[in-house]
Amino acid sequence: MAKTKKLINLLILSMSIVFSMPILAEEADGSIAACLKAWGKNPFGNNPTYKTLGTSVKVFGIGDDPVDSDVTDSPSLVLVNPGVNVMGGSTFELLNPNGWYCLRTNVNVMGGLTIKVHCKAHLASATEGVTVLGSSSDKKSITVMGSTKIEQVGCN
Repeated sequence: MAKTKKLINLLILSMSIVFSMPILAEEADGSIAACLKAWGKNPFGNNPTYKTLGTSVKVFGIGDDPVDSDVTDSPSLVLVNPGVNVMGGSTFELLNPNGWYCLRTNVNVMGGLTIKVHCKAHLASATEGVTVLGSSSDKKSITVMGSTKIEQVGCN
């Protein structure tokens, strides 16, 4: 139990340091490159343009959930900046059927994170996931004593 508590404290401290630092263009480009590599064939070429969803932080259920509800006629590359959920519930809504969503990283500590993604959208993570004393169906998040799941929507 003491080791778990230390891990949680270290994780929260690490995330507070990460989120207090500005995101450099190189880092974002590196994340996009990792996702493009994960997808393999994609419609974006070598130097793609993309939009960015802002960083999301929820503690004890207080904070905003990221939502991309814009529906585009052509493929849209979206970098989803880090999301942190501590001791509460959080939901990401990635609803563009033409969306290609690149998750920078997500951290879920003692809470539940649901990523709702349109059935026709593409989803990749720029980093590998880790789960400690929890469950993570997506393997794309850092989950400590909680759960992370992906739910497909709009499949009619």
